[in-house]
Amino acid sequence: MSTCKLRSFVKKSLKGLAILAMATFLLLGINFPLGAAPASTDIPSATAARRSKSTTRRVANTRRSKHRRSQRVRSQRAQSPWYLNSYGDPSADDNPVGDDPIVRQAALNALGKLNGSIVVVDPNSGRILSIVNQRLALSSGFTPCSTFKPIVALAALREGIITPTTKLYVGDRTRINVTDALAHSNNPFFHKLGEMLGFKRITEYAQEFGLGEKAGLDIPGESAGRYPAAPPKQGGVGFLAYCGTDVEVTPLQMAAFISTIANGGTLYALQYPRTSDELAAFQPVVRRHLDNLADYIPQIHDGLAGSVLYGTGRSAYDPDLSIYGKTGTCSENGARLGWFVSYGGNSQSQYVAVVLLRGGQMVFGPHAAEIAGRFYRGLMQKEHPTQASRVDSSPLASR
Repeated sequence: MSTCKLRSFVKKSLKGLAILAMATFLLLGINFPLGAAPASTDIPSATAARRSKSTTRRVANTRRSKHRRSQRVRSQRAQSPWYLNSYGDPSADDNPVGDDPIVRQAALNALGKLNGSIVVVDPNSGRILSIVNQRLALSSGFTPCSTFKPIVALAALREGIITPTTKLYVGDRTRINVTDALAHSNNPFFHKLGEMLGFKRITEYAQEFGLGEKAGLDIPGESAGRYPAAPPKQGGVGFLAYCGTDVEVTPLQMAAFISTIANGGTLYALQYPRTSDELAAFQPVVRRHLDNLADYIPQIHDGLAGSVLYGTGRSAYDPDLSIYGKTGTCSENGARLGWFVSYGGNSQSQYVAVVLLRGGQMVFGPHAAEIAGRFYRGLMQKEHPTQASRVDSSPLASR
C-alpha cells in the first residue's frame, strides 16, 4: 500500500472512530441522570453539562414567570375597582302595592337576580306602572353615561350646530351623521358637539328635561339627583356631552326624559298611585311642553331606532315589536353601570322602560338592553298571549 493510500486509510479510520466515540458519549449522556454522569465513569461530557445548565435555567425561569403571574393576579384582585356584586335580590325591599301586576311580573322575570332596577312608565300620562328595586330607583343618583347623548343631540339640532345630514369626522377616515352617532354611541362625535355647544347651552336643555330636579310628584324618598354648576375639571364639556360626567340622575328622571321623547315633547310629572283611591283620582300633570323641540325629536327617534336595529342596543331587538332606546356604560364608586332608556310596544300599547344595572366587569349598556328586550317580549306575551309564539330562553335573568 502506498504512503498516500495509507495516510488516507488512517485518516478515515480515525474519523470513523471519532464519530463512533461521539455517538457513544451522546448515548451515554442520554441515559445518565439529568445533569450528571454515573459515579462509575469519569468521562467528561461538555454537552451534558451545557444541557443541564440550560434545563436548570428554563425551570428557574418558568418558576419565576409563574410566580410573577400569580403575584400580578393577586395584585389585580386586590386593586380591582369593581367591588359590587352583579347579582342579588333586587326586589327584596320593595313594596309592590299599587304596581300593575302584569307589568311588574314581566319586569321581575326580565331582571331576575341581577343587581339593578327597572322603572316602567306610561309615557302619555306620567303614571309609574312599576318599580323593581325601589330603593335604588328613588334614593340615589348615578352618572347617566351615554344616555345623556340624546339631550346633546337635540340641543345641537335645535341650535343649528348640525342638521340631520351633517357628518362629523370621528377618526379612522370616517364621517358619520347624528343618527349613526346615536345608534353606535360614538364618543368623538358627541365630544365635538359638546365643545361646539358649550356648557351653558347644554345645561339649559338638560334642565328643560328636568335634570337636577325631582321627576316625581310627591313620591316619598325620591332623590333630585345633581346637575353640576360648572363643566368637569378633567375632560371639560366634551366629557360631559358624551358621558354625562359629574351629572347624577335617577332612573325616574331618565324615565321622565325618555317619556318626553316618546310622546313628542310633553314632560309629565311622574306619579306613583299606590292605593285604589289614588288610582281612581289619578290625573296627568304636565310640567312643560317642549314645543321648540318637536321638529327635532323625529331625528332622535331615528337614532334610537338605529341603536336597536344595528347599534349598541341591538340585543333588545324583536321583529314583532317597535323598540327605541339608548345604551349607557361607565363606572363610578367601585361599580360599573349599564343603562338602557327605552320606549316600545306594539300598535295597541306603549311603555317606557328604564333599566339600570350595577356590578362588576360583566355590566354594560348592551346587557341592560337585553334585559329591556326581555321585558317588552314578556309583557307582550302576557297582554296578548295568542300573539306570542316564542319563549325567550336567555340564561341572563336566571343567574
